[in-house]
Amino acid sequence: MALTKKHKITFVLFVLMILASAIFMRLVPHLPNFAPITAAALFGAAYLPKKYILIVPLAVVAISDYLLLYVSPFSAQIFNFSRIHPLGDMVHSTTFWVWGSFMVSALIGLFLRKKVSALRVGTASLLASIQFFLITNFGVWAAGAYARDFSGLITSYIAGLPFFGWTALGDLFYSASFFGIYALALKHSVAENKKSSLKRKVQVSL
Repeated sequence: MALTKKHKITFVLFVLMILASAIFMRLVPHLPNFAPITAAALFGAAYLPKKYILIVPLAVVAISDYLLLYVSPFSAQIFNFSRIHPLGDMVHSTTFWVWGSFMVSALIGLFLRKKVSALRVGTASLLASIQFFLITNFGVWAAGAYARDFSGLITSYIAGLPFFGWTALGDLFYSASFFGIYALALKHSVAENKKSSLKRKVQVSL
C-alpha cells in the first residue's frame, strides 16, 4: 500500500512511539523475560527500510540496558543516580549473546515484509522466542556458568526452561499489540483520507 506524505509522518511517529514504549517497558516491573524488544525487532524488520532493521533492536536493547544501570524496577531503591556509569558497565559475559539474538529476531522479521498476517506474525514471534532461548542459554554456558561439557550445556538449557514460557508469551503479546495497533491506525488513517477526498470531490461537483 502506497503511503501519502501524511501517512509517512504518522508511520514515523508510530515507530518512534513503539521504540519508546519498548524501552520504557523494560524499565518498569514486569514478568521475567516478558519484554517487547523482540516484537520491536519484528515490527521494524517488517516495515522499515532494510538498512535500519538491525539498528532498531540494537538501539532499543542498548539504550534500555544502559538506563537499567540507574533504574532497578525490582529493588526497593528503584532509582540510583549516585554516579555516572561508563558505557562499559552495561556489558557483561552474556551481553553480546543477548544483543545478537535480538538482531537474529530482526532477520526473522524479514519473513513479514511481503505479507503481514496474524499467522505469519505469530510464527515469526515463536521462531524468535525459540532462537532467543537457544542462543542466550548457550551464551550462559559459554560464559562458564556450568560445566564446560555437553552435560553442562544441557543443564543450562534445563535451567532456562522456566523462563521460556514467559519469553514466548511476552513476544507474542507485544507482537500482536504492535502489529495490531499499527494496522488499526493505518486503516483508520486511510479511511479518513478517502473520506476527506470524497468530501472534496462532492464540494467541487457542487
